[in-house]
Amino acid sequence: MAEQLNVDELQNIANKMRLDVIEMTTEAGSGHPGGSLSAADLMAALYFRVMNIDPADPYKDDRDRFILSKGHAAPILYAALAERGYFPVEELKTLRKLGTRLQGHPAYRDVPGVEVSTGSLGQGLSIACGIALAGKMDKKDYKTYCLLGDGELQEGQNWEAAMLARAYGLNNLIAIVDRNRLQISGNTEEVMGLDPLPEKFKAFGWNVVGPIDGHHIRQILDALDKAARSKKSPTVIILNTVKGKGVSFMENNAGFHGKSCNPEEYAKAVEELKAVIR
Repeated sequence: MAEQLNVDELQNIANKMRLDVIEMTTEAGSGHPGGSLSAADLMAALYFRVMNIDPADPYKDDRDRFILSKGHAAPILYAALAERGYFPVEELKTLRKLGTRLQGHPAYRDVPGVEVSTGSLGQGLSIACGIALAGKMDKKDYKTYCLLGDGELQEGQNWEAAMLARAYGLNNLIAIVDRNRLQISGNTEEVMGLDPLPEKFKAFGWNVVGPIDGHHIRQILDALDKAARSKKSPTVIILNTVKGKGVSFMENNAGFHGKSCNPEEYAKAVEELKAVIR
């Protein structure tokens, strides 16, 4: 487990990772900054405070597992892994370049700390169920965390996985929904409405925490603690977030779901983020 960083330190790390996302996607000329920025605060809490992980031994047997179901948000996962010490931060600038191991979506075994290749939306929760069930069968104590985009919950496979998780009592499974309400086609409620989302998960027998403010580190830590103490059922934490959080012109802008900055936008984004980084 990471050292016990305080809330301000975790917030600072989240903002550093946001800067990493802007720099690497701009260097690449492509990528998915919007949904990466919305998940930065969660990733700081998980990788620098909550999860039992060891960068020196990425695949140790008792580690907690993290599955990025919304695999297009790979930049924020790479930023977390690099800042945590899994590989050099300088390597982030190779995102999506020829010969890099930092592909546009995470690739298992290519990058230390990546548990599974993801990117085909709707599959991550099923994979997480399998990993959590294996932990139960092997009598292991690790937790399995799965970060889902809200748009991908329109995929029916998620709800099959939700039924399985409750049927097998996977209280070692913690799903987290990045509820930024925007997908590539626009507002989730206009594309295919998800509300009332907490009630849907409750109907499938899940322990539901939230919705909470997905940019409030203390609320995130408290929610993760509640989830870890669930004894009978899987838990879902619903984070109300802002797509593009931290960069003024990206916030609540679906256009930056899968588009990098131009030079002028890059300069403004860097200025805004550096202003809040110690």
